[in-house]
Amino acid sequence: MGRRRAPELYRAPFPLYALQVDPSTGLLIAAGGGGAAKTGIKNGVHFLQLEQINGRLSASLLHSHDTETRATMNLALAGNILAAGQDAHCQLLRFQTHQQKGKTKAEKAGSKEQGPRQRKGAAPVEKKSGAETHQEGIELSVENLQAVQTDFSPDPFQKVVCFNHDNTLLATGGTDGFVRIWKVPSLEKVLEFRAHEGEIEDLALGPDGKLVTVGWDLKASVWQKDQLVTQLHWQENGPTFSNTPYRYQACRFGQVPDQPTRLRLFTVQIPHKRLRQPPPCYLTAWDGSTFLPLRTKSCGHEVISCLSVSESGTFLGLGTVTGSVAIYIAFSLQRLYYVREAHGIVVTDVAFLPEKGRGPELLGFHETALFSVAVDSRCQLHLLPSRRSVPVWLLLLLCVGLIITTIVLLQSVFPGFL
Repeated sequence: MGRRRAPELYRAPFPLYALQVDPSTGLLIAAGGGGAAKTGIKNGVHFLQLEQINGRLSASLLHSHDTETRATMNLALAGNILAAGQDAHCQLLRFQTHQQKGKTKAEKAGSKEQGPRQRKGAAPVEKKSGAETHQEGIELSVENLQAVQTDFSPDPFQKVVCFNHDNTLLATGGTDGFVRIWKVPSLEKVLEFRAHEGEIEDLALGPDGKLVTVGWDLKASVWQKDQLVTQLHWQENGPTFSNTPYRYQACRFGQVPDQPTRLRLFTVQIPHKRLRQPPPCYLTAWDGSTFLPLRTKSCGHEVISCLSVSESGTFLGLGTVTGSVAIYIAFSLQRLYYVREAHGIVVTDVAFLPEKGRGPELLGFHETALFSVAVDSRCQLHLLPSRRSVPVWLLLLLCVGLIITTIVLLQSVFPGFL
């Protein structure tokens, strides 16, 4: 049997580093670039329209936004506002979709020769800066809003950005170890504090205002504003390795399925140093209120590069530095799906198809869909087929039928049984 392969959904003309999915419009937003180096590789944010065509999920380019000399390395989405991490800065973008009023004759003539849909292996269509592409009467425009420097280390770089639950604030972290909180959309700074000695690798904001940060100092901390609430200790109920230091690579909050008022925190732990015989990486689920570890399981020897939690908190998505992609069930941390070296190079981001808005329409008969992007410029689709289950009422009906059949057979063999 050949190796499982994930379908290629889209190929960009630059390395891809960040990914978001807008639930209301069904837009897949992929960003990246070649940076400031004069290599001829552009920098941009691509807005892709997701559609079901002949029972298959496909993506077509709706708009290409040029980010000039800055590659977008991380993204956060709040409604129609994007927060893009570009070098040491955070740039806010506002996008809007509207119905196209009509094409000019030149556009109609040009549409016969080239369209926005990017076929596998096809060279991308070159566009001028600010130009729009259209699809089926829909057009999209992007506006640059405020921008602010968010990191001030000698080699400044913003590594992560996220919005709070009501999208009024965003938090940033980078190589200087400071967390900075900003108002949206003015980007007025409201809070700043040192969270880690060294780089901040990831952060997550909970709906109660608590902030979780993980850094290169091997620590994971929970904050209420700038006050330390507690530190996480994943090995309390898990494996211990006296000679192998681990650090936290990623952290994400997720809902508890069927209990919308409760939260789980999920973290990934990876070896701090690369070894000839790499030890396993680990996934840990935490209680979202007490921050005590609930369950820890190994997720293989490939080093994890990114983590995502589905909208309902049912699934976890993982990418690795060797290009593999996996889907886990959040409750048991059991692996349900795995494609080894799907990209063949580091997976830079993964994101689930939302379960609200246009999500169910696009998902079709599958249980969930995970998108992955990598430095190889490709966006891939990972579909988890619906797991077959028998309804409880049918099981009860079968049991009753089995009992009746047994009684009838006994009565026919032993007439005086009843």
